[in-house]
Amino acid sequence: MKTRHPEKVNNPINLIKKKPNWIRLKIFDTQNYFKTKKIINKNKIFTVCQEASCPNISECWDKKHATFMIMGDTCTRGCSFCNVKTGKPTFLDTLEPSKIALTTKELNLKHVVITSVDRDDLEDGGANHFSKVITRVRELNKNTTIEVLTPDFLRKGESFKKVVEANPDVFNHNIETVPSLYRSVRPGSRYFASINLLKSVKEVNKTIFTKSGIMLGLGETKNEILQVMDDLLSANVDFLTIGQYLQPSEKHFPLKRYVHPDEFKKLKELALSKGFLIVASSPLTRSSYHADENFSKMKKLREKESQCHLLQ
Repeated sequence: MKTRHPEKVNNPINLIKKKPNWIRLKIFDTQNYFKTKKIINKNKIFTVCQEASCPNISECWDKKHATFMIMGDTCTRGCSFCNVKTGKPTFLDTLEPSKIALTTKELNLKHVVITSVDRDDLEDGGANHFSKVITRVRELNKNTTIEVLTPDFLRKGESFKKVVEANPDVFNHNIETVPSLYRSVRPGSRYFASINLLKSVKEVNKTIFTKSGIMLGLGETKNEILQVMDDLLSANVDFLTIGQYLQPSEKHFPLKRYVHPDEFKKLKELALSKGFLIVASSPLTRSSYHADENFSKMKKLREKESQCHLLQ
């Protein structure tokens, strides 16, 4: 039976803080939005936009952008910040790679983002399924670039290599928060395992873009944020996203504070000065927000860097 975060049942009620005026969600009840919704529902595709209650869903769907969530809608872990269901997942859908590929084609996506729930029940954590989805999407959409947002494949050996060898254009794995908060925010994950995953991806394929993200407002300090930046840079991560944690319900991890946009701007400047290729930092920034535009920027910057090295 599927449950939603069973380990949180006995937690105290965490009242949700009123949103400040700088967090205003955009609502797009447009023809494009409803067309995107219709295609996704018709093809029976799960999206992180819906399952994780993303605040940018209407804006992204208006642009016919969506982040597909594979391997079901039920996660084997129960992170206290996340709104995705927790429980025992169902079997893998062998038709899913084709469904994702056809939906990508129907939406005419130039850049597609594919994520998943954690599947600790699978021997390889779902790496082979990721590989099949990437391969099928590329077969039916020759000119579409592919970005994956993967689990950490904790205790799954080198299974992540199956995903890397399928050659996505961007490999994203979110660090989510600072190490001191992992026990309460991501109890089933390990901070340095995530850092090592990102580092290992680059060791397998130096040309692949790597990406990671962190949420603010959970109780982290500035020095801890800067340390995460340094750790990600030591893993050769190219792209950093920084966004505001928005508490999904009173049973989720309590929001400590809303971070002002000026602070996000300063953190972006610091991150860029440290050496990240691209940084997206704002209250409503999410991993897949404007992913297509940011990928184009990364590609151009990488090409510019290569040209500079040739001239030296």
